[in-house]
Amino acid sequence: MTKHEDSVRIQTSLLNGLEKKILVWLANRQPRWMTSDILTAIGTVGAVVIAAGFILAGTKDIHFLWLSSLGFVINWYGDSLDGTLARVRNRQRPLYGYYLDHTVDAINEVIMFVGAGLSGLVHLELALLILTVYLMLTINVSVNAHLKKEFCLTYAKMGPTEFRIIMIIVNTVLMYVAPVREFSMQAAVFGNEVTLSALDTVGGVILILLVLIYIVTIVKDAKDYDRLDPMPPGESRD
Repeated sequence: MTKHEDSVRIQTSLLNGLEKKILVWLANRQPRWMTSDILTAIGTVGAVVIAAGFILAGTKDIHFLWLSSLGFVINWYGDSLDGTLARVRNRQRPLYGYYLDHTVDAINEVIMFVGAGLSGLVHLELALLILTVYLMLTINVSVNAHLKKEFCLTYAKMGPTEFRIIMIIVNTVLMYVAPVREFSMQAAVFGNEVTLSALDTVGGVILILLVLIYIVTIVKDAKDYDRLDPMPPGESRD
């Protein structure tokens, strides 16, 4: 869906230029009955398929990860195309779109991360930690959209599309590279010995990166707001 009309969209991801061309091409070829709301719903279907693929891969057969990868494609199609369709057809609804987009995005993220955690391929606690930090980042994006009129869609040249592609690659490696799939290691976490799988290791790296991105982001934003909203003359920070 469209974001707030007063906010400047900051999109600097690696695939941004190519993705925009593909999305506009797809939007121009959608049937007349297709709407942004239907595409938003398709994005949620994709999130459910991702979660189902992870759970089936963990409880039935690792090769069900193909279903999870398909879910990432479906999720990208719906989540990325809904706003583009509205803009191409000049049917933007900034307030409604902004609200629905963020609300549904949060629901989708919960579905995907909880599904991964319930699969047994990654510890549920780790999946929930990643979800928490990711949601903290999205809250920061919304705050900046309101206060600075900046809607930052990417961090460190990485956006949702790049992360989807990374997860599809990870899924493919887990399905077809046995040594990686069978990898495990013991680690002490808060004094407890836990067994970490390959997906746990990937999740741990993602968690560390997200935490670092979050810290760097809030420090930078705090400095920006301090400059935009300085202390009154004669006032002390104490």
